[in-house]
Amino acid sequence: MANKSPPNPKTGYITSSDLKSHNKAGDLWISIHGQVYDVSSWAALHPGGTAPLMALAGHDVTDAFLAYHPPSTARLLPPLSTNLLLQNHSVSPTSSDYRKLLDNFHKHGLFRARGHTAYATFVFMIAMFLMSVTGVLCSDSAWVHLASGGAMGFAWIQCGWIGHDSGHYRIMSDRKWNWFAQILSTNCLQGISIGWWKWNHNAHHIACNSLDYDPDLQYIPLLVVSPKFFNSLTSRFYDKKLNFDGVSRFLVCYQHWTFYPVMCVARLNMLAQSFITLFSSREVCHRAQEVFGLAVFWVWFPLLLSCLPNWGERIMFLLASYSVTGIQHVQFSLNHFSSDVYVGPPVGNDWFKKQTAGTLNISCPAWMDWFHGGLQFQVEHHLFPRMPRGQFRKISPFVRDLCKKHNLPYNIASFTKANVFTLKTLRNTAIEARDLSNPLPKNMVWEALKTLG
Repeated sequence: MANKSPPNPKTGYITSSDLKSHNKAGDLWISIHGQVYDVSSWAALHPGGTAPLMALAGHDVTDAFLAYHPPSTARLLPPLSTNLLLQNHSVSPTSSDYRKLLDNFHKHGLFRARGHTAYATFVFMIAMFLMSVTGVLCSDSAWVHLASGGAMGFAWIQCGWIGHDSGHYRIMSDRKWNWFAQILSTNCLQGISIGWWKWNHNAHHIACNSLDYDPDLQYIPLLVVSPKFFNSLTSRFYDKKLNFDGVSRFLVCYQHWTFYPVMCVARLNMLAQSFITLFSSREVCHRAQEVFGLAVFWVWFPLLLSCLPNWGERIMFLLASYSVTGIQHVQFSLNHFSSDVYVGPPVGNDWFKKQTAGTLNISCPAWMDWFHGGLQFQVEHHLFPRMPRGQFRKISPFVRDLCKKHNLPYNIASFTKANVFTLKTLRNTAIEARDLSNPLPKNMVWEALKTLG
């Protein structure tokens, strides 16, 4: 846990309202255990990116800080101190119990016990990849080529689990090997930037289900989970307006029908965002290594496709691989699309509640844990993001009891019901989008199409 340093003799006090005024780029202040720190200069160096600091600046962020950082990170805080204490600082009963539970998990070594999950996933990933390549190179059967596309999709799913896990905690004993696992599984084998993924995913975790701060809910014009998007919200993550115009309305009106097809091609967006990030002016750690990883993918994958006998089978291979990988995108969506949403930045002292209200667990037997990659315990994952996924089933009863004690939601449903909940959310929003009485900003292309009949 972060140690509480003794107050400096010159320490003063700052009110919560004054702290909230320090929430802009170049002026970012946060409170941890009631002590106020100026992280303005640190923001550009923050391994988790600037988005989490921009989202939480101006608040006490103790719970989020403890959740996302190992105890050793506390030693980096003193140089950032403002020598100010938060006036009338208090800890809510929920936060107090959460911190005790977190401390207890640390004492029992649950954050260090990685188990063999990562290695098993790695072996499965390599096996599926080799099976796919072998099927393409050593068979003339179209059916084998179709199955090879499916195998590649399963390989990409395992790549996704490895990239996700290694981004949250060290799955390898050595930091350099952990980075190698990230580059191999994400950049080289999938063509996706691990740097972009971390930037996006950290913002999602910190601002879980905030319509304007969580990029994982910002899929206009294809998907909208709340009518609040009809007001053309401004994305604080992408720093642009999410225009809900005539084209968006048309697509959203049928989104409960197009949801699964969109999920099948969702990785196209990830490929595009990877290029945009790595070839932008944005600061990217290890940019050269990431670009090299993407280059590796764009050499081997087109070369593999070229080994197929005709364009029909190449398209068939792509559709099979993308459709199988779409299962993973559906899983990500089920965890959040039907949960509570809100507009605005997350509030540090309300962090626990926001995490539980914005997540949905998927109930399944232990032998199916491999299928969900540990994310069926979404509530546990969001509350303890650095914990290896093999521990989630073990801690689940403790998290459930804590939620029950403080009258907070612990949402859980079967995989089938979670799909129903998600489709219902999309359908309800689609019905509201069809209400022509809702005024929209005009889209000139859409207006021209209507004029032409």
